[in-house]
Amino acid sequence: MNSHATSHRGTGPEPHPFAVARPATDGTARRTLLRTALTGAAALGAGLGATGTATAAPTTPGPTAPRPGTPDEALRELAAGNRRWRTYRERHPHENPAIRRTLATSQHPFAVVLGCIDSRVPPELVFDQGLGDLMTVRTAGEVLDEAVLGSVAYGVLELGIPLVVVLGHQSCGAVRAAVAAEQSGEHLPAHMQYLVDQIRPAIDHGQEGDARIDVTVSANVRLVRSRLAAEPELAARIATGKLAIVGARYELTTQAVNRLA
Repeated sequence: MNSHATSHRGTGPEPHPFAVARPATDGTARRTLLRTALTGAAALGAGLGATGTATAAPTTPGPTAPRPGTPDEALRELAAGNRRWRTYRERHPHENPAIRRTLATSQHPFAVVLGCIDSRVPPELVFDQGLGDLMTVRTAGEVLDEAVLGSVAYGVLELGIPLVVVLGHQSCGAVRAAVAAEQSGEHLPAHMQYLVDQIRPAIDHGQEGDARIDVTVSANVRLVRSRLAAEPELAARIATGKLAIVGARYELTTQAVNRLA
């Protein structure tokens, strides 16, 4: 998600900015009945092979325009969208009447974004995507629970989404609170302690002050990404090249999304 990306709607080869996630273990197939019941229609017939070539499409796509169907294509589309966002050239795609009518009966998002609840990092804006493009799940600090895991699994297994992005961000308040609570020994009120407990394993004790918070933001993204990739049914799709799960972080100062190794 940097300036060296090409949208699936654009033309001209540019270096691909990301690598597909490594293969893992086997899992099980999707449940067709649930998919059909919740989407109102069968998933769009897009191939999910592990190819690295983006599919060309019109600059202003209509309801039947090709969607990114592989992890590689989805990454390119998000990278291109973020480039438009940070250079103030947003398209705000897929908001016209025809798209809205089509989405009344079915949806075919091409990526799941698990991001933070921070009001400054809405995925649809920072990736310049529109209605029906992204399935977003947002929790403080990208923390996982059963509802989040089920939501991500639904997008991947039932809708055939080829890409999951765990999106952290600069100056994350949830990470800051977790670091502060660990240092002070304070127990946070209500359900906020759950967030602290989930983020705590990612805290980097080799740094101090703001540097500790910053490196912990990235470490937390990597931790969440690895937990998702270890889920058997998701790991099975990674192993076949039909899915990539990547970690990234959004920089508030530059508006750029950068992938984390």
